[in-house]
Amino acid sequence: MLELQRHADYSLRNIWLYFCHLLQVFAFGSVPLKTYLPDGDIDLTILSHQNTEEGMAEGVSDILQGHEHDPKFDVKNVQYIEVWQVKIVKCLVNDISVDISFNQMAGLSALCFLERVDQILGNDHILKRSIILIKAWCFYESRILGAYHGLISTYALEILVVHIFNLFHSSLSGPLSVLYKFLDYYSSFDWDNHGVCINGVFKISSLPDIVGKS
Repeated sequence: MLELQRHADYSLRNIWLYFCHLLQVFAFGSVPLKTYLPDGDIDLTILSHQNTEEGMAEGVSDILQGHEHDPKFDVKNVQYIEVWQVKIVKCLVNDISVDISFNQMAGLSALCFLERVDQILGNDHILKRSIILIKAWCFYESRILGAYHGLISTYALEILVVHIFNLFHSSLSGPLSVLYKFLDYYSSFDWDNHGVCINGVFKISSLPDIVGKS
């Protein structure tokens, strides 16, 4: 695990050094939060002027494709995709998956929020350790983790874990007890009529009607 962390940190520094002289580049997600899995990816967001995301994404994609055979960066499999109107450049750097988004302040805010919750809970980073364990169970055992495949997103899973702490924090002594409460609570949760957000449980009927684009 330590070798994976060093490898990920080295790749992250290389990518950051490449872009930092042009733009503001920030890491978010599981790598800076230190809750990543061996099969996870590195999430970066590039902050630029508003309404320039499409041009920036195309430009970054072109730059990375031009360096696919550059041994200094070892970049390959560059793809430019759009997920839920979010423009993302995906690639492999030193065989580690990297997702580059643009002006994604929500991702940075989520990172700060989870870091703060982890500090408040303390207990040797019980939140982060619990997230790692539950992510591993969801990804390797139940196969329900992976937003790009229409499955649950990592952030949604993290909110579910935070909700468990809100309800049962006094009885949670370690990651295994958190996993047990997670499985016990959500196995009988009324998913047809209710959801979970940062503020707790809500009724799905209270949500506004959303019509997707065809």
